[in-house]
Amino acid sequence: MRSDGHTVDVDALIQKMTLAEKAALCTGASAWTTTPIERLDIPALLMTDGPHGVRRVPDVNSMGAPSLPATCFPTASALAASWDVALLREMGQALAVEAIAQGVNLLLGPGINMKRSPLCGRNFEYFAEDPLLAGELAAALISGIQSQGVGTSLKHFAANNQETRRFTVNADVDERTLREIYLPAFEIVVKKAQPWSIMCAYNKLNGTFCSEHKQLLIDILKDEWEFEGFVVSDWGAVRDRVAALAGGLDLEMPGPKARRTQEVIDAVHAGQLSEESLNEAARRILRIVFKAATFPKPAASTFDAEAHHALARRIAGETIVLLKNEGLLPLPKDGYIAVIGRSAQAAHIQGGGSSHINPTQVDVPFAEVQALAGDAEVIYSQGYPAGLEFDQLLIDAAVQTAQDADVALLYIALPAAIESEGYDRTSLDLTPQQVALIKAVCAVQPRTVVILNSGGVVAVDAWFDAPAAMLQAWMMGQAGGGAIADVLFGVVNPSGKLAETYPLRLADTPAYLNFPGDKDQVRYGEGLYIGYRYYDAKALPVRFPFGFGLSYTTFAYSNLRLSSTQFKDMDGLTVSVDVTNTGTVAGKEVVQIYVHDQQAQLARPPKELKEFAKVGLQPGETKTVTIALDFRAFAYYHPGHGQWIAEDGDFDILVGASAADIRCQATATLASTVELPSLLNRHSTIGDWLEDPRGRVVFAPLYEQMMAGLSTMFGGEEDDSQHDGKSEAQVEPAEPDAIGMDMMGFLRQTPLLSILHFQESALPAPADDIVDGLLAQL
Repeated sequence: MRSDGHTVDVDALIQKMTLAEKAALCTGASAWTTTPIERLDIPALLMTDGPHGVRRVPDVNSMGAPSLPATCFPTASALAASWDVALLREMGQALAVEAIAQGVNLLLGPGINMKRSPLCGRNFEYFAEDPLLAGELAAALISGIQSQGVGTSLKHFAANNQETRRFTVNADVDERTLREIYLPAFEIVVKKAQPWSIMCAYNKLNGTFCSEHKQLLIDILKDEWEFEGFVVSDWGAVRDRVAALAGGLDLEMPGPKARRTQEVIDAVHAGQLSEESLNEAARRILRIVFKAATFPKPAASTFDAEAHHALARRIAGETIVLLKNEGLLPLPKDGYIAVIGRSAQAAHIQGGGSSHINPTQVDVPFAEVQALAGDAEVIYSQGYPAGLEFDQLLIDAAVQTAQDADVALLYIALPAAIESEGYDRTSLDLTPQQVALIKAVCAVQPRTVVILNSGGVVAVDAWFDAPAAMLQAWMMGQAGGGAIADVLFGVVNPSGKLAETYPLRLADTPAYLNFPGDKDQVRYGEGLYIGYRYYDAKALPVRFPFGFGLSYTTFAYSNLRLSSTQFKDMDGLTVSVDVTNTGTVAGKEVVQIYVHDQQAQLARPPKELKEFAKVGLQPGETKTVTIALDFRAFAYYHPGHGQWIAEDGDFDILVGASAADIRCQATATLASTVELPSLLNRHSTIGDWLEDPRGRVVFAPLYEQMMAGLSTMFGGEEDDSQHDGKSEAQVEPAEPDAIGMDMMGFLRQTPLLSILHFQESALPAPADDIVDGLLAQL
């Protein structure tokens, strides 16, 4: 609908547009706006950065000017630790309200790239090491934003998992890994929330720039997933405008770029680009332009900053993870409290780069402790400087403060320059000053709480045993200082769970040998095995597992039920479990459902997260958590078939409080209903023939003859009893004991054609003809 009440016929509008107007529409008019066409009443669309706040600069032609004040919510790495889809939807609605107040039509975010390595400098902007968790949370955030008539731009599509040489690096990712790890989060969001736009990544994927990647942008995103919005470039990501348009990149940003527009016009005239490709890009952009322009919105040009600050505090409280507690927390409101650490006064609320928000206000952690401490005396010591320099005098002063106190609160945040868009971290370590400070303070004050403010994983093993308690408070947003105080004094019972594994050593991490690659080539050699999938498969101990987080109460799991112990793949399975709060205070628990495939044709991780739910419980209360698992919960992507398949067999349903804390499990048998074509060919091994349902039947008579001959060769005798009363199709091919397991292993891995060639003189027909005959029967 237009503002005058008339419906906009986009296709009719495109027919009225000149070639030059369509080309201009597909390139930005400024740093933040699309090109308006006044002749046809086509307005501009205003975009701005916005993963965890609205970064609106007053001048649309400026990219570096100070932005307008907005609420700085916790960053994505913190939000993921909430595991709370309802909370993220609520935050999305608040973001939209602020965007509307500032005249913004579309927020550029969130980012959902996988945390392949904890060293990625932009991990604070990304959710998780697991695609299902990232996808579900991002879908909720986007649904909240778009429910108010403000669009989003899901980013960065795809395999943008490092900052090192991000403009030029080629990510070498095999098809199955791409489909199972690096694309599913995007797929979940597209299918559940239909973001108004998707932002392509800078990097190459398997040799092609993502801005020109037809398979990625058209074949998968637009055709297979039925994405309805437009694809926008990351700012400056387009190398070849014509190739990008042909590959599915609809809008190039930023603008203006008169030369790019002319290149598109010339390419259409020269027949190098079809006008229909240009029309399709214009069509997608126009649909969103008019959706933004016609969605009913309030006329208010302001928002309730105090209410949003309170929401940011509540959200931050839900994201804090209690990593360790030896009976110290929550704190009493009396005695003498030493607050140590520069970040207790200079709150570390966000990372650097394009997501940097100009906050409406910032809670000072030290002041927030004072506000909740009651009769306690609270004193501050700086502890460490802003940068990387070492200052023993600051440590000495902190030690003196701590040893005279009843408890010490150590606020530890990495220097601001370490975690930022644009470059990766070089280690997981805190600064030498911070490590020395923690050890020194804990030596004189065992009743110490370490509060970490970081965008992701940091190394803790050098001092882990020293403090009595630890909190991971992330890049907590502008109200995080108050949220930390809420948790410290028990106003809020911590319920955050880690969305990424804390390894014991950087050298233990899955991508250690392949990150960030060599020059412009990075090989994803770990394949499917990132995060907990890798640590499970390697049976490697970790400091804190995926999904881990303590509480001030305890929870018991019981009475696991499955809707059926035998089910068809397309019917899925319903899982129910009772969760009881066995402690004395109210709390929230995240119930995590993992699935283990007992046997598959292709290697699979030991278990994978397939659903989750967060449940609040009063002391002594029991609730039944019911979760549905669909086809994809049991399927894996088969490159040979080019599709997701779920095979017949047994699946373990694992219900836990973390990836390493499985509380109960059950087994169900899946029956596949998908008819798959045979993949057998002239080069297939004997094992391939035996494992293929159709091939096994066709091959059985020949296999029996081969085994009989080999059995005789090795001194055995053929057992005819297995044939009694059975047709050839019912016979399970035998593997005579006389041959030996080692020889059988060798034979199963040898192509059938090769084995027959060795025996060709004794065969009734040429080996090639025999194999071709078997294939023909398929």
